[in-house]
Amino acid sequence: MKKLSKRVQLLLGFTLFSMFFGAGNLIFPPGVGAQAGNLTWLAMAGMAVSAVGLPVLGVVAVALSGGLDTLGDRVHPLFSRVFTIVAYLAIGPCLAIPRTASTSFEMAVPPFVGADAPIGMLQILYSLVFFALALVVALRPEKLTDRLGKIMCPILLLLIVVTFIGSLVDPLEGYGAPQSELYAAAPVARGFLDGYQTMDTIAALVFGIIIALNIRARGVEEDSDVVRYTVRAGWMAGVLLLVVYAMLAHIGALSGGAFPGATNGAEVLTNLVPALFGTPGSVLLAAIFVIACFNVCVGLISSCAEYFNMICPKLSYRTWAILFAAVSMLIANAGLDLILSLSVPVLSIIYPVAIALIALALLQQWVGRRPLVYPVTVLFTGVASVLYTLRDLKVLPAALSDLLGALPLAEQGLGWLLPALVGMVVGLALTQRKR
Repeated sequence: MKKLSKRVQLLLGFTLFSMFFGAGNLIFPPGVGAQAGNLTWLAMAGMAVSAVGLPVLGVVAVALSGGLDTLGDRVHPLFSRVFTIVAYLAIGPCLAIPRTASTSFEMAVPPFVGADAPIGMLQILYSLVFFALALVVALRPEKLTDRLGKIMCPILLLLIVVTFIGSLVDPLEGYGAPQSELYAAAPVARGFLDGYQTMDTIAALVFGIIIALNIRARGVEEDSDVVRYTVRAGWMAGVLLLVVYAMLAHIGALSGGAFPGATNGAEVLTNLVPALFGTPGSVLLAAIFVIACFNVCVGLISSCAEYFNMICPKLSYRTWAILFAAVSMLIANAGLDLILSLSVPVLSIIYPVAIALIALALLQQWVGRRPLVYPVTVLFTGVASVLYTLRDLKVLPAALSDLLGALPLAEQGLGWLLPALVGMVVGLALTQRKR
């Protein structure tokens, strides 16, 4: 039985952290700090649940279940295929991969060129180089531990720590008052919902395939050992995420006090870091964004290519990776604002279903012998999440919108939770326990 050294296990944790920590992880924690002000740590408690706790539990759930396909099959094979494909496309070429290029471009290029620079052409050139380099690394998925865990992750962490130390040395105006009524009224719930935007719970369901590949590349053959080391990597990545989010939230809260009015985390960091470090601060910030986004881009291209090669082996892994990189490059040039606006309704539908699946997987010991629990719970959760998303888009009749608004936690964006629990109870009641 092959055992991995503590050093290799740590590198696996670094690798998974690198795959998680990208554009959304950089943007949203400082944005929460700026908007929540002196309520930052209450808001971060909510974000820690959805952006750290759920992703770690997602890694654990999928590892214990034997893969996302196996977990989805407990609902129905058709659901498993559709949900898995939608999840891979959402955190892949349709939303998350393009966001890595568009966000890093916004931070790495416009601040250093003149107002008359051809931004559109520069973005095309940047995305071409960015995805070409990411593709080169992604073509060797079994080497990601060496390339991301050993090299890129330590550099990224060092740069973030330098930025955080700068904010401790010069705290500027300190924390300000909350700038958002949503955070002032319900900071924990608002932080929880903003944690959706990192997409990490969805990513957790699909990254396991790459971590398992890297574990097997180290000579581990027993499935139980692969699961054990994958779970450990998940916990290590979670600890790193929590620490880094806390640093970024503190930086964002300081920015909200010194530069009120920032509307997103990118603007928050753009205001604060140069104020702390001068012109070198802009270079530091650009390096953080480029490295973080590059790491995630590589991980997502690898994960998506591995999965689609598995379900459609007529196209090689290499072909799928090239296809996803090319499509992502095209979508990235649509602009960051458009990508973020499209991600909100999609994630509002997918996230509750993913959370329900994770919860059921962790309760498998108690619900696994009642076959209707999975499909009924997911059905109730999915219908509720679709209805609430349509309500937020203001396309439902007023009477139905009012009814949805009357459910517990609806105003906090968690109205789907009661239907999910009802679905679980109904599923338990409808099925006899199998012996």
